[in-house]
Amino acid sequence: MMVPMDAEDPKEHRPPVVRAARPEDLPRLVELVHEHVAYEKSAPRPPDLADRLGPQLFADGARLWVLLAEAPDGSVAGYAACSAEFAFWDARHYLHMDCLYLAEEARGHGLGAALMDGVAELARGLGLDQVQWQTPDWNEGAIRFYDRLGAAGAPKRRYALSVPPPGEPSAAAATH
Repeated sequence: MMVPMDAEDPKEHRPPVVRAARPEDLPRLVELVHEHVAYEKSAPRPPDLADRLGPQLFADGARLWVLLAEAPDGSVAGYAACSAEFAFWDARHYLHMDCLYLAEEARGHGLGAALMDGVAELARGLGLDQVQWQTPDWNEGAIRFYDRLGAAGAPKRRYALSVPPPGEPSAAAATH
């Protein structure tokens, strides 16, 4: 049988695959987290990240979910990390997407939209009717992507307060 010279590799047109993370994905997931941290110019994360994430993801009754996006060649190219949260003002639970990241070479191929579809499906499966997330205000590519999805932005500033171990003064106590 003769195969035309312009025949395309069927893997190149494989629909995006989004699936739940498995324990064997942890090394690649941690690589992607470190790429994401560098992309956002954030402080390095602990070297034992895999040891700390594994039990949170894969324990019975875990309340943290990670979805992975696979590139056409089957390699893991991105992730979305989510947990259920409670919105006090609305008196309802929602799915908080803490992170969504795609390796640079995987962008522009529909994997981000597939991850967002997977996140929405996860929310539905948990009986939640809303997903919320944040993105840095300088990340114009992400903002355009979320706008194209029809997501509504809400201006807020994110804060973090370190809680010292027992016996050490808190930052609030130091200002009084």
